[in-house]
Amino acid sequence: MPLKTGDPSNAPLAGIRVLDLSRVLAGPWCTQILGDLGADIIKVENPGAGDDTRGWGRKVTEHETTYYLSANRNKRSIAVNLATAGGQKIIRDIARQSDILVENFKLGGLKKYGLDYKDLRPDNPRLI
Repeated sequence: MPLKTGDPSNAPLAGIRVLDLSRVLAGPWCTQILGDLGADIIKVENPGAGDDTRGWGRKVTEHETTYYLSANRNKRSIAVNLATAGGQKIIRDIARQSDILVENFKLGGLKKYGLDYKDLRPDNPRLI
């Protein structure tokens, strides 16, 4: 379920879509700020468990903690297995419709799935 703090239709980044392949703090906090400014954030999480931080801190709901909520407002999330061909296709499809890619995998972490910036940009030259 999206965490919306207001109507971003008049915000500076309204109409900008962000593919969020980040986790833990720095990446999610970055994309949260982009969402605060009106960008449409699509956060990709692991099937079953979601983002690691869904289990960190005090539980607020069955699947959310204070830590998770403090870095993930204004986002829509989708569970995708990046290790499968089907999951990789989903990410490529979202990337084709996105303006910005944010990720914080270990060096080469997305490359092994064929999903790093250099792999995704040829299908969407406007992707940054």
